[in-house]
Amino acid sequence: MIISPEIVQVVPHDDHTVSVYFVDGKIVLYDVKPKLNRGVFKALLDMDVFMNHCGIMNDTLGWDVSGTGDLSTCIDIALETLYALEHVANEKIAG
Repeated sequence: MIISPEIVQVVPHDDHTVSVYFVDGKIVLYDVKPKLNRGVFKALLDMDVFMNHCGIMNDTLGWDVSGTGDLSTCIDIALETLYALEHVANEKIAG
């Protein structure tokens, strides 16, 4: 049986990256910058949206860009994409 990784915390940073913490101890750094000028990701150019609407949504990293809490309209990143990233040794700490 394959068990999917579970995210326990996400911490956005002011450089458009997000630290993603998994229940098994793995920590990855997701960089949104390459996507910022494409489609729905343009909403994340607004630093308020990027920083304050970031969370765990649909069991993965996501942003509630509408501010309504409607999970069907959030921007989210595939869990498999996140877990495939390299573990970071010196993770950023929320400040």
